Amino acid sequence: MFGFQRIGDLIWAAADQRARGFLMGATAGKTTLGGEGLQHQDGHSHLIASTVPNCRAYDPAFAGELAVILDHGTRRMMEEDEDVFYYITVMNENYAQPSLPAGVEDAVLKGMYRYALQDVDDAQGKVRLLGAGTILLEVIAAGQLLADDWQIESEVWSVTSFTELAREAQGIERSNRLHPQDTQRRSYVTECLRGEAPVIVATDYVRALPQMIASYIEPSYTVLGTDGFGRSDTRAALRGFFEVDRYHIVLSALHTLVQRGDIAADVCAQAIARYGIDVDASPSWEV
Repeated sequence: MFGFQRIGDLIWAAADQRARGFLMGATAGKTTLGGEGLQHQDGHSHLIASTVPNCRAYDPAFAGELAVILDHGTRRMMEEDEDVFYYITVMNENYAQPSLPAGVEDAVLKGMYRYALQDVDDAQGKVRLLGAGTILLEVIAAGQLLADDWQIESEVWSVTSFTELAREAQGIERSNRLHPQDTQRRSYVTECLRGEAPVIVATDYVRALPQMIASYIEPSYTVLGTDGFGRSDTRAALRGFFEVDRYHIVLSALHTLVQRGDIAADVCAQAIARYGIDVDASPSWEV
């Protein structure tokens, strides 16, 4: 399997020796290398990278995000003289590179920023959609489908680093525990996703990665991921197989709204029929 785990022991040794630099994970994720086979599909790299204390791991979706991370990392290692190194996953897929929204640089480095808001007149409900890497494109498309087909409003968030979000939240949790009489602080991810609107997240990695921040999110939190071996097929087919494509994201969003009582259950049945979702398919993690 390609990815961080393939040379994980060497990476740990480099970290132990206080190495610095950028380690670029090319052809990252489980669905960007369509037709390449199981041996190339990596859904674990970011999860394993999270175990290395001085590794700063990012999964940017767009070139603008990547530029912010590279600039910050270079300054941190060369100007501030910190013994850290960066693991950054990049994709084997061509797609349009939009400009970053103004003023999101700090948010990119913290781990997430709001990419878009899909307003809907007389909305039947609202959800927050989180995506990372190339699957952010599916999340953006799902937000459009929710608006056009089901009159559901959505926020789309680009998650550049689940690891950074989790570490910051863990640090604040620890500080609050050790200083119980001080004003109790809230983590960045908790503040970003405050309120009652349910949260749905989809990535090109195993579910355990976004579940790192689950305990810090107050509303309903649904995770879609690429658990299992996968197949040699097209990107679209692989994303359908792992249930991280736009249609499964839409269905997950609708289902959470059904559970809240915001919409009727038959809306999910309509979505299944409209998008041709195979409800009898085996889970991707079953062999």
